Amino acid sequence: MTQGLPQVISISSGKGGVGKTNISVNLAYCLARRGKRVVLFDADLGLANVDVVLGLTPEYNLFHLFHEDAKLSDVLMDTPYGFQILPAASGVREMLALSSGQKVSLLQAMDELDSSLDYLLVDTGAGISDNVMYFNIASQERLIVLTPEPTSLTDAYALIKVMQQNHEVYNFRILVNQAPDEKTAKDIYRRLYMACDHFLSGVSLDFVGSIPRDAGVRRAVINQKPFCFLEPAGPACRALTKVAETIQSWEVPHALDGNIKFFWKRLLFAS
Repeated sequence: MTQGLPQVISISSGKGGVGKTNISVNLAYCLARRGKRVVLFDADLGLANVDVVLGLTPEYNLFHLFHEDAKLSDVLMDTPYGFQILPAASGVREMLALSSGQKVSLLQAMDELDSSLDYLLVDTGAGISDNVMYFNIASQERLIVLTPEPTSLTDAYALIKVMQQNHEVYNFRILVNQAPDEKTAKDIYRRLYMACDHFLSGVSLDFVGSIPRDAGVRRAVINQKPFCFLEPAGPACRALTKVAETIQSWEVPHALDGNIKFFWKRLLFAS
């Protein structure tokens, strides 16, 4: 990993309710546990819940950054789990659709993050809203979370289709959550791959892994703690730990692709 150039990974889903935020929180924890400096950005701006999953009550959030002249350092919050979060507001109408100026201002504010940062994880909203598209485009890697439900598969395909056709994004990483077994997870991935290969020219899908159904995940959610913290020996945590190991092998892209990016000034210098 190039010094001063963090890996930026958006974590998205076509459908809500697939466990995307829970995956984001626990992935941040797994990477931090491996000695990496991680910031988790709650980019579901109108329905933010990273802080709820962690049982935290931030004093500031992104609303204060945009509307009350707070600094990024004011909004950034330490957690008891070795990583920091950048919380957003929930139920605030002004945050549902950022203006072009606010989007650029946010990316510029992100340049304040310490150059020793290793990972910026961007937990986007579900679906194909303007905010979801923007944060996916601005990231270097895009991790799409889906479940074996047919609606999750079709909505994941819709998200990829919009990214490919409207924004010329072609590369995606796929993670299947709540899988009853590995065979089912790979079958879901294969169906998505075949649909994209047939209808979406140039799209590349990389199967990152699957997270099995695990009663410990629900217990952790109820207790508002990462399941990898509460039940590190559980099957879900073991699987996600392997995903974190895989992610650490990804190279940080050093070139801009025509879209504005997080840390674009550093990328420009690196290229």
